[in-house]
Amino acid sequence: MSFREAKLYSILFLKCPKCHEGAFLEANPYKLNKFNKVKKNCPSCNLKYSIEPSFYYGSMYVSYGVGIAVAVAVYALTQLLGLGFSLFEIFISIIVGLVISMPYIGAVSKSIWANIFFKFDKSMARKVKIRT
Repeated sequence: MSFREAKLYSILFLKCPKCHEGAFLEANPYKLNKFNKVKKNCPSCNLKYSIEPSFYYGSMYVSYGVGIAVAVAVYALTQLLGLGFSLFEIFISIIVGLVISMPYIGAVSKSIWANIFFKFDKSMARKVKIRT
């Protein structure tokens, strides 16, 4: 199995959960006028990204977990780099890290949520490659 076939590829690079080829979002997560807006269908395999109305509300729970992971990573980095920050400075660095990564956290959370419900189809990925 190659990295392009792994769920992690689809999640990190915001690709279609079924074919791992088409874009998942309308635009880059940091383009604030289309803030984490999910496309209706995959441009490559035509998968309908939303199973039901308000499907991505569940991604808020995933977003909480990803946010905690980012906060722990920032804390660990301050400790590993031996910056000697005070408790307040660590708190501020975590807040800055979360604010900077907030658009990507939201996008990755929606991608994780979609990858829970949609399964990768290797044959679909091959068909998409043949068409392009």
